[in-house]
Amino acid sequence: MCRVCYLEVDPSYGSYRCSASDCNYIAHALCATDKAIWDGTITLEGYDERSEEVVHEPWNLITDVVEQISIGELMVASEIKHSYHDHNLRLTFSGKTKDEDSQCDGCTRPISTPFYSCEQCKFFLHKDCAELPKKMPHPFHRHLLTLTNSDDEEGHSWCHACDRCYQGFSYGCYEGNCFFRIDIQCMLFSDTLKHPSHEHSLFLVHNNNGTSCSACFKELYPWNVAYRCMKRCDFSLDVGCATLPLIAWYKYDRHPLTLTYSDNSEPSQHYCDLCEKEREPNRWLYYCADCDNSLHLNCAIGDLPYMKLGNKVNYYSHKDPLSVVKNIWNCPPCKVCGEICNGHALECKESECNIIVHWDCLWEPKWSI
Repeated sequence: MCRVCYLEVDPSYGSYRCSASDCNYIAHALCATDKAIWDGTITLEGYDERSEEVVHEPWNLITDVVEQISIGELMVASEIKHSYHDHNLRLTFSGKTKDEDSQCDGCTRPISTPFYSCEQCKFFLHKDCAELPKKMPHPFHRHLLTLTNSDDEEGHSWCHACDRCYQGFSYGCYEGNCFFRIDIQCMLFSDTLKHPSHEHSLFLVHNNNGTSCSACFKELYPWNVAYRCMKRCDFSLDVGCATLPLIAWYKYDRHPLTLTYSDNSEPSQHYCDLCEKEREPNRWLYYCADCDNSLHLNCAIGDLPYMKLGNKVNYYSHKDPLSVVKNIWNCPPCKVCGEICNGHALECKESECNIIVHWDCLWEPKWSI
């Protein structure tokens, strides 16, 4: 089976195969030379591709080990110096942080053990994020990608895989005029996916022209990557839906809400328990079976799930930077639309200003704040 289009390879025609004896990777000639897959580099016969292995080389790491401890036969770095932080970081194996809303500064997801933290400031890194290499290949893109912690001049970046705004570490392409960027969560995905929303394995496909995501029903364009079922199920997932967290939390529910893929309740129940607006029954939702709470996806995870609380962003028509906040109780109204800012929002902390605005409202062209 071709590992690009996942159709059968006829051995009577030419194909590309991996030269390693223990690897069965194969691709049609046209698939392997597709511009979305191949960057045009030609490797001479007899070249040892192992010389290009960069992921696990010492020079490709961005951490220096300061102190190690022994756990059985395994040596673990208990203290490190990371290239993207001024102070040393200590390893935590168990327990919680003082702030339950703490987020990893690498992937911006909620912090969980094991993680490294700074004793002098609120800087956290999952152990996996701290061990990311400088350079890494990825099936989403044809060029080698480089780790960076820089955002654009607005104070955030845009992931070309999941199409979401984010802060934190990312991998970017600096090959010629290529500006591909991908956040850490998407970078951890491979070319195959087993998702609980579908019974079969899903495979990464580059050319998705004429298809749509089976979760959000958005049309997929030729430049979008997506995961597709190859068993004639006509099931596809874009990367944004594939990376949705399987569990979310709701302030009025003591139980976790589970990502749910269908809703068989009565039509009168097709409303979101947070915003109280109607839900489409064929759309994914977050649901608590114990309390019968149902929420829109964005109402559950927020408009800015991959932005770090307290970080600042810049907006061209406002003189001061805006801070990322999460309102739980006593939610103020949005300066633009007038509706309450329940959950993630952007707030100006300057005393003479004190405005708050939804993320989507910030980009309305007719408004200036």
